Amino acid sequence: MKLAITSTGESQESSLDPHFGRAAYFIVVDAETNAAETVSNAVNLNSVQGAGVQAAKKIMDLGVQTLITGQVGPKAFAALQAGGVAIYTAAGRTVADALEAFRSGSLHAMTAAGVGGKR
Repeated sequence: MKLAITSTGESQESSLDPHFGRAAYFIVVDAETNAAETVSNAVNLNSVQGAGVQAAKKIMDLGVQTLITGQVGPKAFAALQAGGVAIYTAAGRTVADALEAFRSGSLHAMTAAGVGGKR
């Protein structure tokens, strides 16, 4: 299973980025091998509109089944759900902390879209 965690930086020690569509990076982790890659989201960072939907497409193109982030807008939420991506919320953590919280079962699944819009 592949997980993606929104990140403000390029490493697992970076802070979790609370904004999905305009997150600086996605840290993609293979849950079975622990292999990780950093994927830039620069193309959507300053997008005028549609950043969340485009980021959702990128996540699905990467083969991600689980997303850990802070907030997801309504259109991105619908796109992710349609693509079968489970969404979990985490805030105020590093990427590594969010990953560990997910593995321990202490994160909550997002059942509805959070706040949408620009930063």
